[in-house]
Amino acid sequence: MRALLALVVSLCLTLGQAEAQTTGQAAAQDFYGAIAYSPSTGAHGWSFDYRSRNEAENVAKSNCGKHATDCIVPIWFRNACGALAVGSNGYGSGWGTSQKIAEGYALQVCGKHTTGCTIKRWACTTR
Repeated sequence: MRALLALVVSLCLTLGQAEAQTTGQAAAQDFYGAIAYSPSTGAHGWSFDYRSRNEAENVAKSNCGKHATDCIVPIWFRNACGALAVGSNGYGSGWGTSQKIAEGYALQVCGKHTTGCTIKRWACTTR
């Protein structure tokens, strides 16, 4: 009888821990950000710490749209950083777990299309 009781208590504790872990993970908030860019004017807009990708992209595009009509969103990110690099005749974007990583990828992508690439904008979410 004691062995059965110990098994039931152990099972209840295990299930309780699993539920607490699942609940904690479900309660974790993802944060989204985006960078928008106008290839014709060089204008840009950005956003961070929004609750959805769509919202982050819309805000970035709206901010860019205050200065240009052809804004696109080349990069969005979740719980991370994003960067935009612009060169003499093109651009590139990248994301990563840190500003440095995101900038490195953006410069690498930009360098495949043009020369003279420099970071124009970066943004990071609050993880």
